Amino acid sequence: MTEEVQRWLKQNALPLRGLQGEASDHDHDHDLEPLRDVLKDVRVLGMGEATHGTGEFFRLKHRLLRFLVRDMGFTTLAMEASASAAQAVDEYVLHGTGDASDALVGLGFWTWRTREMLDVVEWMRDHNRTAPPERAVRFVGIDPQRCGPSLAALDALLRTMAPERADIMSGPLGTLADAKPGSFTVQGEQVLDEARDLVRFLEEHEPQLTGRVGAETVGRALGHARVVVAAADVAARPLHGEAEEAGALAIRDRYMAQDVISLEQRSVGKVAVWAHNGHVSTDHYASDVPAMGQHLRKHYGDSYYALGLLFGEGAFRARPGNSATRPPRRHRISSAGPRSVEAQLAAATPEDHLIDLRAGRALPAVGQWLDGQQFVRSFGASVPRVTYRFHMTPTVLGREYDGLAYVASSTPSALLS
Repeated sequence: MTEEVQRWLKQNALPLRGLQGEASDHDHDHDLEPLRDVLKDVRVLGMGEATHGTGEFFRLKHRLLRFLVRDMGFTTLAMEASASAAQAVDEYVLHGTGDASDALVGLGFWTWRTREMLDVVEWMRDHNRTAPPERAVRFVGIDPQRCGPSLAALDALLRTMAPERADIMSGPLGTLADAKPGSFTVQGEQVLDEARDLVRFLEEHEPQLTGRVGAETVGRALGHARVVVAAADVAARPLHGEAEEAGALAIRDRYMAQDVISLEQRSVGKVAVWAHNGHVSTDHYASDVPAMGQHLRKHYGDSYYALGLLFGEGAFRARPGNSATRPPRRHRISSAGPRSVEAQLAAATPEDHLIDLRAGRALPAVGQWLDGQQFVRSFGASVPRVTYRFHMTPTVLGREYDGLAYVASSTPSALLS
């Protein structure tokens, strides 16, 4: 990194405050005011994260969401979470139905079963208590995985709407509830055909069914059935595609992007997307996996903004190894090497801050820095036992992100009991 780039990074760093300790209504988030100009033409904001288990990332997104909802016209939080199970969280934030903690546990992923996420959900509920209906903020899942709640809802609806098609839980579709991407490569085609056949049945008989149970009920059934089709499609494919056929990982990101676009088109406001850095990136997060953000960039152009979140040192929460059953634990990590993006950001501004990369693209030295290959840290819901400390992911910032937020010290997210 040249002195000119370091100087630009230092001069353009937006300080971030209030990321340590419990989330609070920090000075009404006035220190985020400079983002008003940065995001004024943005319809969809992708808020990434280098780990799913850093408490400061949750609190930063909480602060961003408050600012976006209050001051920037955002009305939807689209989560990298089960499209089926997230409906229970949405019912809570909109109407106070049920219990917030139970709804978060029902999402099925430990990553969102945290006190920090509970703070976000409770703030959304508080906002909606007094907001006019058109300014209410929604919590929507965009991940087709874990479609169990949709299967259960369909099973109940079909018993009333079309008893001859009921009891889907005892057939092939019933095995889909907790299926992971690429896990149904043997029986996947059968499950996918049955899911598509159910959608065709509902569409072909929509007029008769509407006369029997009403348009709203038929609409709910169709919505659940389409979620099941997406879940079956993701489960039925191999993880990585061959030739022109997309694999499960790529099709998952495509479905998530399609859901975001549909949400934005139906919403009176704008959409904030909460997902891993790899998903919000406007390039690939693996050699053959076009990221959700790439699809959003193609659709929205510069009206999509990809914000990556990075950290310096500390600890984060993740499952050890590749186990899906072992409880997540604390993983410590020291500062990244001097050539990493994180180290370069820290050298310019050691404190928590945010950089709008778009503002520097016209400067030759900054543009060259953005277009060169660099390295960042990136961890998923689980990490290898020891080697995670040395893992770095190649990145070309100018191809992948519009902005970066840097958190100097990471502390693990706090799991709900």
